[in-house]
Amino acid sequence: MTSPSGGRVVHRLYEAFQARDGAAMQACYADDATFRDPVFDLQGARRIGGMWQMLLDGGPDLVVEVVDIESDAVSGRARWEARYTFSATARPVHNLIDATFTIHADRITTHVDDFGFWRWSRQALGPTGQLLGWTPSVRSQVQRRAARSLDRYLAG
Repeated sequence: MTSPSGGRVVHRLYEAFQARDGAAMQACYADDATFRDPVFDLQGARRIGGMWQMLLDGGPDLVVEVVDIESDAVSGRARWEARYTFSATARPVHNLIDATFTIHADRITTHVDDFGFWRWSRQALGPTGQLLGWTPSVRSQVQRRAARSLDRYLAG
């Protein structure tokens, strides 16, 4: 793991993630930051931090392992793994994620997490994911459910 001076924000993000501290994770993002992965497409530190806190609150068995981080004052990348029970189906998931970041003034401005949606859906959704997890309709359905869950979570 490398982190030249000025590139600590990516390290802080994953340290907070491992400590299950959603507020500290949110503090790593610029107010107007963006986050995207195969499920979420979010704008603003509040929504991004809310997503992380929702996932932490909904996954009491969530374990995060950071395999590699490289960052500097303007960009970063990380490879990390998440192990948890998907709450909607009670199925175990082991997700492998590649993250990329842009950084400005020691805050994350863009964060993209990339993982195999079909691989994830086969684990999380079981037979439905195995048969249909590669289809745009299943991905769309998962994205809509996740967005509604986040909206409800942020509304209290």
